[in-house]
Amino acid sequence: MTFRRRLLVLFSAASVLLAAAALTVLHAGDRAHDAARRAGRDGPPVRAGAVTLGPQRGGPQLVFRSMLWGDQRDHLATVPLADLVRTADPAAARTVAAPACLRFHAAAGTGICLQADHNLLGDSYRAVVLDAGLKEVRRYDLAGIPTRARVSPSGHLIAWTVFVGGDSYAGTDFSTRTSVLDTRTWTLQENLETYAVTLDGHPHHAADTNIWGVTFTDDRTFHVTLATGGRTWLAAGDTVAHTLTTLHGNVECPSLSPDGTRIAYKKRVPGLPEDAPWQLFVLDLATMAETPTAERRALDDQALWLDDRTLAYALPGDDGTDLWTVPADGTGDPTLLARAALAPAVVS
Repeated sequence: MTFRRRLLVLFSAASVLLAAAALTVLHAGDRAHDAARRAGRDGPPVRAGAVTLGPQRGGPQLVFRSMLWGDQRDHLATVPLADLVRTADPAAARTVAAPACLRFHAAAGTGICLQADHNLLGDSYRAVVLDAGLKEVRRYDLAGIPTRARVSPSGHLIAWTVFVGGDSYAGTDFSTRTSVLDTRTWTLQENLETYAVTLDGHPHHAADTNIWGVTFTDDRTFHVTLATGGRTWLAAGDTVAHTLTTLHGNVECPSLSPDGTRIAYKKRVPGLPEDAPWQLFVLDLATMAETPTAERRALDDQALWLDDRTLAYALPGDDGTDLWTVPADGTGDPTLLARAALAPAVVS
């Protein structure tokens, strides 16, 4: 084959590949457009208005990341909690506003929004502290993919977790970094793995220690997942003494009840798929007795307490994820709370 013919063959192959790539992009765009159109027709209606994290005149609001397809996907949305719970309407109209967040939580007029910036040089991530009007107060660069976020009841402390290696809690090949920020002094504890760990009553030091999923008790103490040696524990943390003390095994992504007596969490259950091995349980902190909830589907989320009786959590849905609820005492049945929603917080 002559040099000229080889060039012609190479040029022809490149042209075919470029044409195929263009068709793939156009087809993907058409699919996204169709999905957005279907969401606009079939999904919860969206209305104009303000989203605020401050006091709510009309009663508690559920604020969350809206997963509806379209220009406002990933933006924060709000729905009166009564419209979702008392009327059992998972398609209740929502008010949507910027910013867009991958993970979100709020309390006492303080919000945390974990964001992504996608560009040709790669993805980067940041934590943005929001005031009650959703205005940016501070921002911090993140070392990896955002996965968990919580604000203390007072709004004074904020915690976030990112993946810095691997991308799933299901296996063991991952690494996390969990940080705590004090909004009164803007002091950032960048990595809770520097804390002194007591595991089963003994000092513990290990290179494979990972910490994730903070849930605050107050402006000093919290609970969190501690993993090492292929196992996980519920640990009590102290932001002043910089200590972590394990309390109970096989606990992941804890969430403290409003009355401070129970922890909702993911528990690994034998027989479930390796990539989704968890079910939702509740732990009584006084007795360490475990109660399985009526939600028997595998889930990967840090549950939220809507009140002292009801848990909310995300499961896969047509738009990515939907929010569901279930009683915390093991009774009842799971109920769809909000379609196309993720990362909720109750604001009152």
